[in-house]
Amino acid sequence: MIPDQSHLDHADKPSDHAERRDALSRTIGPTAIAVIAATPERNRNNDVDYPYRPNSDFRYLTGFGEPLSIAVLAPGREEGEYVLFCRERDPAAETWIGHRAGTEGAMARFGADQAFPIEEFDARIGDMLSNRECLYMTQGIHPEFEQRLLTCLNDLRSRGRHAAPPEQIISINSVVHEMRLRKSDNELALMRQAAATSAAGHRAAMKAAAPGVYEYQLEATLHYVYGLDGMSWAYPTIVGAGANACVLHYVENAAPLADGDLVLIDSGAEYRGYAGDITRTFPANGRFTDTQREIYDIVLAANEAAIAVCRAGEKANAPHQTALNTLVDGLLELGFVSGDRDSVIEDESYKTFFMHGTSHWLGMDVHDVGLYKKHGEWRDLEPGMVLTIEPGLYIPPGTEGVDSRYWGIGIRVEDDVVITDGEPEVLTADVPKAPVDIETLMDERA
Repeated sequence: MIPDQSHLDHADKPSDHAERRDALSRTIGPTAIAVIAATPERNRNNDVDYPYRPNSDFRYLTGFGEPLSIAVLAPGREEGEYVLFCRERDPAAETWIGHRAGTEGAMARFGADQAFPIEEFDARIGDMLSNRECLYMTQGIHPEFEQRLLTCLNDLRSRGRHAAPPEQIISINSVVHEMRLRKSDNELALMRQAAATSAAGHRAAMKAAAPGVYEYQLEATLHYVYGLDGMSWAYPTIVGAGANACVLHYVENAAPLADGDLVLIDSGAEYRGYAGDITRTFPANGRFTDTQREIYDIVLAANEAAIAVCRAGEKANAPHQTALNTLVDGLLELGFVSGDRDSVIEDESYKTFFMHGTSHWLGMDVHDVGLYKKHGEWRDLEPGMVLTIEPGLYIPPGTEGVDSRYWGIGIRVEDDVVITDGEPEVLTADVPKAPVDIETLMDERA
């Protein structure tokens, strides 16, 4: 049976990319030029490449999804401000690896004012650079191309007084990343869809879990649900049962679930370039033990407290500080650390059990771009920003000073949150996280 996909918005919105290019043009000004290339294909083994995904900045500005592509933005250029270099149509190549837009498609479908074959870039870029005062280019995203562009710039300088190359080179990274930090309504709509499918995958995995099921089978369940909605995973899925949950980036996903284990799943779907990112922790057999609940309730309280401060005007570190206070209070109550809250935070003794941050930006990259501080100070949260809330506690086997009944417990609870003008919007609320709700969902298992 073909799944109903009426809830998904498959329409391309080239107008979004045009608006972003216009905003970038206004930022860099009429005397500057911006050049950005799609990252190359990467070989997996022998004649097999990894599935291609262009770097997020390139996709954000162009919507163009083919390798061997270069975008040039030259405000005020008479022949056309937006130029796209790409592969030409090639019937023989397309027979093997699929359709190409070609230069005509780059203009007709992707909004380029002019388009040229990729082979002509070196010959044409010099004239485009000439008489521009400033060149905006990426730094550290596509090193091979960045060096190639600098070589073109040096060649232009070698022409002497007949050429006028840009005197200033500025990283385009920070400019575009600041734009990407605040999501438009259309971007938020895509993120809601990525979150909804991510949530459906987590619910399905909870209902598929049972002692004897393997971690990779739950991973397959998640990816199956993502695939039904035409999505892929946004990052390698983590399924850690028992003590494996104490390994933050555990990706082997090879162990069987044992009766009495907790299972930590950190997984999200990517939809049209935008990521979901959810973590839930639940009992393999469908019922939390009292010991597991002691730890789980602390983490859940930290998650909920941190979400509550996700409001416009709060500092970007407010969710982490709020979650940390709650976690430390819980650790003190359990006797895992000693002193008072301030001293535990100051001496960082809590890091034995909570060693990561609570939040990161979310968007086209799962750890999305954008500064957390400006001029050395934590920036204010603003409407349109999206961040994760993911406190956790981890007690590996053999942890000193902790009763052995807690050993092997790893718990993280993560949601995706949109900053609004009012209450925070939790994109991932469709996955239960209260223990009674998790147990009720798992009672639906066949």
